[in-house]
Amino acid sequence: MNGRGLKRNLTPAKAVSYLVLIAWAVTTIYPFLWVVLNSFREKGLIRQDSFSIPLPGGGFTLDNYRTAMDRFDFGNAYLNSLLVSISVTLVVVVLAGLAAYALVRYQFRGKGVVYSLVMAGMMFPVFSTIIPVFRMEVAWGIASTGNRWLSLLAVILPQIAGNLCFAMIVLMGFIRSVPIELEESAYLDGCSVFQVYFHIIMPAARSSFATVAIFSFLWSYNDLFTQNFFLRFPKEKTITLLLNEISSQAGVNYGLMAAAVVLIVIPVLIVYVLLQKHIIRGLTAGAIKG
Repeated sequence: MNGRGLKRNLTPAKAVSYLVLIAWAVTTIYPFLWVVLNSFREKGLIRQDSFSIPLPGGGFTLDNYRTAMDRFDFGNAYLNSLLVSISVTLVVVVLAGLAAYALVRYQFRGKGVVYSLVMAGMMFPVFSTIIPVFRMEVAWGIASTGNRWLSLLAVILPQIAGNLCFAMIVLMGFIRSVPIELEESAYLDGCSVFQVYFHIIMPAARSSFATVAIFSFLWSYNDLFTQNFFLRFPKEKTITLLLNEISSQAGVNYGLMAAAVVLIVIPVLIVYVLLQKHIIRGLTAGAIKG
């Protein structure tokens, strides 16, 4: 019964789609598995045999991880990355949520212009604005000061600006789907605008807020260009800058580079695996209901 039902449901179009998805998954997952395997392999054996599974007594070693932890300050880099990424995420979620709610629920002069500017903001790459942003922050006295906290702030501000437009578009799509009757009932009960927002809108759009938070965190965590531009001293280095430094210093020590990549990527994978249902639910909800 189940077999016949499966055959009826498996159309040629679905079969082709499944094959394409499987091929895409293999090409995406395999390179990372290759890096993980070779991070446990003796560096002298990687060029000889980089595709087999390293076994104890047959090339397996933890020396790559020990060398990486001894030579490079992962603790400080993780701290800087988390400070930047968490700050960016919190501010983006708060500002984008309030702005999206205002654009969806309120009518005011210039609303169309504001919406057009939000859409236009997604079209400008960071490369086209980094020079004027840097000069502006130098004039403010927060960039190229040698002060760790000011330098991290100099990175946080442009990352917030870079994530706001996307976050607003995602949240606007879902907020439109929230029945306005819920808000009207809350107003009749004496709730203020902020009470309505925090007690009705945010819980109803929880998945979309989670999606915005996850993407903002990951984009900030993986942002090499902005961080490389503003963070120039060892105490300011983030995890992506540390990886860039390791790749330039390790040379042909592929085992060390593989171990460093695993140490840097694993936290991101853990965050994504634990919260992927919120990403999928938030994007699909915004697409369908928006």
